[in-house]
Amino acid sequence: MKKLLSSILVVMIGITLVGCSSKGDTGVKIGLIQYAQHPALDQANDSFIKALEDNGYKKDKDFSIDIQNAQGEQATAETIADKLVNDNNDLIYAIGTPAASSVAQKTQEIPTIVAAVTNPEDSQLVKSNKKPGGNITGVSDLTPVAKQIDLLMKIAPKTKNVAVMYTNAERNSEYQFSLAKKALEAKGVNVVKATVTDSNQVQQVAESIVKKVDAIYVPTDNLVSEGVANVVNVANENKVPTVVGEIAMVEKGALITDGINYSELGYLAGLQAVKILKGEAKPADMPIEYIADNKLELAINDKTMKELGIKIPKDIMEKAKIVK
Repeated sequence: MKKLLSSILVVMIGITLVGCSSKGDTGVKIGLIQYAQHPALDQANDSFIKALEDNGYKKDKDFSIDIQNAQGEQATAETIADKLVNDNNDLIYAIGTPAASSVAQKTQEIPTIVAAVTNPEDSQLVKSNKKPGGNITGVSDLTPVAKQIDLLMKIAPKTKNVAVMYTNAERNSEYQFSLAKKALEAKGVNVVKATVTDSNQVQQVAESIVKKVDAIYVPTDNLVSEGVANVVNVANENKVPTVVGEIAMVEKGALITDGINYSELGYLAGLQAVKILKGEAKPADMPIEYIADNKLELAINDKTMKELGIKIPKDIMEKAKIVK
């Protein structure tokens, strides 16, 4: 009888422990929300997971991850954010400003790491970029806009009119537009504001401005990045060079960038996650991080360069990664 009671007690304790555990059989629970489907954000997704694995976290053993994509729809992002919060994830990773904002509105408790957000402070995600002060920290995708404008003028020194294409509903894109406008006007270049509100407008807007400008500049903007191949097709037909914010757009046909690498960005975000999961740091005390200058990538699309018939200075060609 005593043996039977002891056995029952052991079983009950085991059931209680399993019921109380928030970790389950697959370790910590991570929720991942990506705002849109395009190569740069995909890289930030994949490299985040790689950083976890490189630091001893084995997928489906030490952590499980629920990967969700809003496909560029804000309403979908809101629904996903609700799900990730209600699922009681131990940590949330939000890629893209709209995704990050959706999560921020749903929880002030779950540690959240953001990436592909140009200025988290300006987007009201944190109290300050140096000391976030809440449950959110992350990695900025602020691209060196002034440096990219310098690059544009080096490859096309006779440029007088430049279109800056971006989404007018994104605060981060507006911020980058202001930086580009300032840099271009300082060089005596006229700025043509070319904004879109959804992905279906990208080609139409490109067609409406291409004959009015000598070059097109696209910062790190989610919607325009997603449809940058359409911009490139229109620009190349009219022999207009495209200078962009990051290498994934060059891989999709844009002419040139000297910008950030989203794989590096995602990896840094993953390292932040490791610190939080190990209890070594809290988001409130972790400054927003930035890609180091020595991690920027100068890249040129060889096919586009030949199609445009443009001659790029030798010193730039020697340093650049040539995308075939």
